[in-house]
Amino acid sequence: MNKQLTNRIFYTLLGIFAFRILAYVGVPGVDTEIIKSIFFPNEGSSNTLAMLNMFSGGAVERFSIISLGIMPYITASIVMELIAATFPSIGKLKKERDGMVKYMQIIRYATIFITIIQAIGVAIGLQSFTSGGSAITIEMSKFVPIAVISMLAGTMLLLWIGEQITKHGIGQGVSLIIFAGIVSGIPNAISKSIENLNTGELNFFAIIGVVVTILATVAAIIFVELGERRIPISYSRKVVMQNQNKRIMNYVPVKINLSGVIPPIFASAVLTFPQTVLQVSTNPIVTALRDFLNPDKPFFQILMFLFVIFFAYFYASITFNAKDISENLKKQGGFIPGVRPGASTAEFLNETASRLTFFGAIYLALITTLPWVLVKLLGVSFFFGGTSVLIVVQVALDTMRRIEAQIYMSKYETLSAIGL
Repeated sequence: MNKQLTNRIFYTLLGIFAFRILAYVGVPGVDTEIIKSIFFPNEGSSNTLAMLNMFSGGAVERFSIISLGIMPYITASIVMELIAATFPSIGKLKKERDGMVKYMQIIRYATIFITIIQAIGVAIGLQSFTSGGSAITIEMSKFVPIAVISMLAGTMLLLWIGEQITKHGIGQGVSLIIFAGIVSGIPNAISKSIENLNTGELNFFAIIGVVVTILATVAAIIFVELGERRIPISYSRKVVMQNQNKRIMNYVPVKINLSGVIPPIFASAVLTFPQTVLQVSTNPIVTALRDFLNPDKPFFQILMFLFVIFFAYFYASITFNAKDISENLKKQGGFIPGVRPGASTAEFLNETASRLTFFGAIYLALITTLPWVLVKLLGVSFFFGGTSVLIVVQVALDTMRRIEAQIYMSKYETLSAIGL
């Protein structure tokens, strides 16, 4: 392992360690024990806050400064992607280097705005919950600005850590932060399951069923994520030196899941955002609506299924630009055998990507909802969703690919330095 790769891995681990430390830094003026008794009365509860708590690595139940996690940034990214798809002038910013800097700056400002709104709502909402005593230990006039500043600082610091991991570490920083938050809860889930098994609250066969479900989900994710359609490309100008008449064949890889882990994350952000706002109200109608959107209810899973399909198509249309690929192939003298260069190639690539996206979207929707259905049929009380497994496996696969690429790059650099 070369020194550069070692430094990148160390930098990534340092960023994740900083994230875990921040999860234990609480907002001043809050009694966390009362918050746990109100929002997390049972271990393994399956409400929206439990899902947010899982993504944040337990920061929500401790009312940490990073309780809002990276979700405000994801929500801002969704809004900007929708705007960029609607207005071509905004979409062009992403294709230019200077424009991309402005585009990301707009997302950061939107993240600040969303974080402030959510922090104010959470801070004011805590005042209405007094079960077993007030969760706020200082005057409300002081608590609101302190909570808003603390949570805003925590979210922006978390975003900065993610950007630094992306720049200097291995993998995509934001995804790794979510990955670390989910993985950090695995030991506690295992110990709790063993405890429930010993006390008789869980059936041994139910535990076996959950393990089989998780392993089957992981196997399905790995199988599909490594699958791709290879469209052959022929380059008429590129020839092998030993045989001038032999054409070199290449291919354009089109993955079954073009959108990666983004659709489940976007769908979770969209569905949990109104839940976060509704959580602070005690109105009977709002409470009924909040309970209706509980992740433990079938309606939430149906919405998740539909939103994942929508975002899979939406994000695939952004990441896979058939027109640009066809133009680049034409400039390089490449063509798909049996397909005319130019518009016909772009149309062929779009049709192929659309067919694959259909199967990829159904796969993502099933992975995010089917494990929940199976676990509920087994009668297991704790929250388990395919979204968390999908994020963990995909981020792990992506990180492994980046490590392999770094290793190959170091070999090429060594070869170029010492020669043949």
